[in-house]
Amino acid sequence: MPNARRTVRIVTLGCAKNEVDSEEIAGVLSKAGFRLDGAADRVDLTLINTCGFLQAAQAESIAAIRKAVRDRKRGLTSKVVVAGCLAQRLGPRMAVAAPGADAYVGVGQMGRFDAIVRGVFDGRQPAIESGPPHHRWADVQTRARTGTPWSAYLKVSEGCDHACTFCTIPSFRGPHQSKPLERVLDEALFLASTGARELNLIAQDVTQYGYDIYGKFTLPRLLRELNAVEGIDWIRMLYFYPSRLTDEVIDAMASLPNVLPYVDIPLQHVHPDVLRRMRRPGCGDKYLALFGKLRAALPEVAIRTTFIVGFPGETAAEFAYLLDFLREARLDRVGAFQYSREPGTPSHDMAGQTPARVKQDRFHTLMSLQQDISLSINRDWVGKELSVLVDSAENGWSVGRSHRDAPEIDGLVMVAGEARPGQIVPVRITGAEPYDLTGEIVAGGGKRDNLLPLRMSPPRTPR
Repeated sequence: MPNARRTVRIVTLGCAKNEVDSEEIAGVLSKAGFRLDGAADRVDLTLINTCGFLQAAQAESIAAIRKAVRDRKRGLTSKVVVAGCLAQRLGPRMAVAAPGADAYVGVGQMGRFDAIVRGVFDGRQPAIESGPPHHRWADVQTRARTGTPWSAYLKVSEGCDHACTFCTIPSFRGPHQSKPLERVLDEALFLASTGARELNLIAQDVTQYGYDIYGKFTLPRLLRELNAVEGIDWIRMLYFYPSRLTDEVIDAMASLPNVLPYVDIPLQHVHPDVLRRMRRPGCGDKYLALFGKLRAALPEVAIRTTFIVGFPGETAAEFAYLLDFLREARLDRVGAFQYSREPGTPSHDMAGQTPARVKQDRFHTLMSLQQDISLSINRDWVGKELSVLVDSAENGWSVGRSHRDAPEIDGLVMVAGEARPGQIVPVRITGAEPYDLTGEIVAGGGKRDNLLPLRMSPPRTPR
């Protein structure tokens, strides 16, 4: 059967990196003549891009594979291909954990998925392909974008060289591998040509960008080059490694108008003994000093972090130290995870595993404290103006995000008055909740042909 008559459904699980991978796979398959249709009742091939980070994510991926295999038995799909992180992490064990797929393919293969899929139909594709990760970047122009056209993720590197004792990512994504600078710029130009105004640079450690290629940390140069891309108004970075957020990077952020004052810097913990067990750098005092430096250079900076509670050996005193740090740091955004005991990681076999009840109690304690802090910080914005990138508009209200809000993980700004999605409008903040803000479009502050009439009731209750 010719490729053009074969229909493919891609199911994407996990993080934004997987979303980019799926877009690249979709583009490669479309260029090869396959038809992508996620809503069709019946398809010729179902491709599941899996997540292997935590046990809960693995369970979701395995459930999706089992459903696809059941669909094949019902005649709703002819072939099933399992791809991505979980296939890489489990290797041959993947076929035991979730049997019945036609092929299991690890990470880094986006650029050759046309050959993989043709091999599945022709019976030439190996059933299991999960050797050491070797990332083959797909051609820029083949990426098939999904989601809103005005906001895009741009992956600048793959893998990670750090040896955190709780993390599985290096084991299946491999060591750090930067995307060449000229290729990143080509992709930025392509994304801008498709309507992107916001670029969200993603990497396991964005601060390490370029070191493996150019022999030095190249993030400041990359930011300067991206800042000059016509059509791109916002550049956001995910994620910073604490010990590599240097003065040069901060100076670049402060001097480049399109680079947002937004720092997502996963700390994981702040007590020095816990960090030592995690094989993480720094301590609470060093982090506070870093935040002070950021706020001096970038007065409107939004700082986001994540913490792990219940790491093996975490004492009540160490957890209390973390809470005291939160009170002093006054961070805009904080996420938390209950420690997940992952096979193959050094922390899996550490003494002092924390009981589930204690982890849950600490999680709720931390998030309750942070909710109060976030509400206080949000209230400080009332009466001030923020630029808001509008994501949706209906019934006289717009919903969007400010520089403080990364897609999908942070808060929203709900604005009285409809602005066209994809526009950036000035908004005066009138109300605050722990996660979200409300506001109104500043009269005369934007192009009037982008604005529609006001109404009086917000579209939903802030979460």
